[in-house]
Amino acid sequence: MSIRLIIAALLVIPHLLFAQTSSVPVEAYGKLPSKSMLVISPNAQRMAYRDTSNGQDLMIVIDLTTNKMVNGINIDGVNPSTIYFTDNDRLILVASENKRMLGYYGRHNISAAFVYNIDKNKIHQLLIRGYGIHQGQTQLGSIMGLSNDNKYAYMPAYAEEGTFNLYKVDLAKKRKPRVYRKGTHDTMDFFIGADGEVLARERYNNDSNLHRIQALIDDEWVDIFRETTPYITKGFRGITPDGKSLVMISQNKKRRWAYYTMSLADGKISEPIFSHKNKDVEHVLTDIKRVVHGVQYSGFTPSYDFFDKKLNARMRGMNKAMPNNTFTIKDYTPDWSSMIFYMDGEGSSGDYLLYNNSSLSFLTSARPDIPPAAVNAVKENSFEARDNWPIPTLLTMPNGEKKQNLPAIILPHGGPESYDKRGFDWIAQYFANQGYVVIQPQFRGSTGFGAAHLLRGRGEWGRKMQHDLTDAVNHYAEQGIIDKSRVCIVGASYGGYAALAGATFTPELYKCVVAINGVSDVEEMLKTEKRQYGSDHWVVAYWQDVIADGDVDEDHLEQISPINHADKVTAPILLIHGEHDLTVPVAQSEDMFDELEDADKKVTFIELEDGDHQLSKRENRLKALKAIDKFIKEYI
Repeated sequence: MSIRLIIAALLVIPHLLFAQTSSVPVEAYGKLPSKSMLVISPNAQRMAYRDTSNGQDLMIVIDLTTNKMVNGINIDGVNPSTIYFTDNDRLILVASENKRMLGYYGRHNISAAFVYNIDKNKIHQLLIRGYGIHQGQTQLGSIMGLSNDNKYAYMPAYAEEGTFNLYKVDLAKKRKPRVYRKGTHDTMDFFIGADGEVLARERYNNDSNLHRIQALIDDEWVDIFRETTPYITKGFRGITPDGKSLVMISQNKKRRWAYYTMSLADGKISEPIFSHKNKDVEHVLTDIKRVVHGVQYSGFTPSYDFFDKKLNARMRGMNKAMPNNTFTIKDYTPDWSSMIFYMDGEGSSGDYLLYNNSSLSFLTSARPDIPPAAVNAVKENSFEARDNWPIPTLLTMPNGEKKQNLPAIILPHGGPESYDKRGFDWIAQYFANQGYVVIQPQFRGSTGFGAAHLLRGRGEWGRKMQHDLTDAVNHYAEQGIIDKSRVCIVGASYGGYAALAGATFTPELYKCVVAINGVSDVEEMLKTEKRQYGSDHWVVAYWQDVIADGDVDEDHLEQISPINHADKVTAPILLIHGEHDLTVPVAQSEDMFDELEDADKKVTFIELEDGDHQLSKRENRLKALKAIDKFIKEYI
């Protein structure tokens, strides 16, 4: 009851000034959240966050005891993905940049870790390409652990000779890193104990397809796990609190992803420790030294399970108090006495809450320009596809509208092995704010709903996965919820492929089509992956399984590629693509645009300057959304 009352009070206080109804401008949805990436210091006295309000991009640190700013730095153009405290006085900031590297072909997404001394207001990069390590690598943001005195970070990187080593990196000043433990050419991870000793390493060889774990026993590497597989099917995520076992995520007997432990002494694998009959273990919750404390399960609404039963009770109380909201754990102190939650859903466009001393307090709103009254209801639903397979679905219904015969947006997610969640989806909420029903089917091939649902999508690009989207339109039209003559399909990444597949394979179904960073030529996509990784790489084997169920036939790839069916298009198409998208190259949209123009189809192409795959730049997201707004209103 106390949690329920506290949450109710929190929701009322910050939003008292907002009217019960509101018309929100498109800019409120298109810009990045004003506040994000909130983290808390180990002593719970400081909080850091990203602030993009007032046209700036800052990293701010405040004192929670006085609610005053301690310090801050300008991070405009840095594009941080993660921040966290190493101790009470230092922050790690992991950022990425898309640029060219001298001596290497093309552009690359380059990540790096920076340490920020809060009191001195000084920042320096930790691992630097060519400074004691190989200059050709791009991923330098991982920290595997800290020394007990918090003076050093343990970070993996490639040496000049190509081995993947673990380095000891000074947190106080710029200094060449020292090799802490040597790896091999196929090492991919290290695991470190509480005292800083290396416990194990993970290896995967693309030539032999051999995946193995080696424990360091009496200063010798000993295989405790070996599996020959075209791509990795077991994930090793951290260590147990006693430091005697690794934490492994694998499928249980019911083909649900579950939590196991693997003994470092002999490789013995336990029975499932955390598992759920209807959900998968999606993430493990670790501290900075990768000690696992609990798990997050999959589902439209996140749920958690901890070794600490008090934490389980705490989460149950919050979910019971606000059943139509999602509570996502964003950060926590080492003893879990203080936690930062992100809440969204009913009446919330995104609010951060602090749990401390057994009570909750409101921290800030992620999107203060979108008041509670403007948040549209999101409902969980399901329908049966034409082969009677159930398709879980999210429906976002416009507030204050009649609930029948509405125009609709089909919004397939990317991945395709991912899924939508029930929280505040900025583009779905924008559409609903404009009066459209937003339908997000979790088509076969989506994760989060069990292995059977996932594997039914293998080899079904453009086929049964696409049928699920078609069946969603027909189902909700038959229910009277949507007007079948006013439906558009909008998607990004794989969702962009699905949008183009809808335009070419079911042209009669959609009045307009929007593809953002979408795949149009599947055959060319696979060729790109082979050029980037090599034909024997596990990434290529994975995509061959996902796209074609392992049977990569040229005719099949041609048949499922929308670019080869441009002549069938009847609906107008809007193509949006980031100039520097390295996940789906911009050529995929450029080539589709050329084919559609040659076929004399109505098509518009917008290339986003310096744009990436995630629309992470605020000016690009806003430009894209304004173009979508104008385009869709013209046709439905």
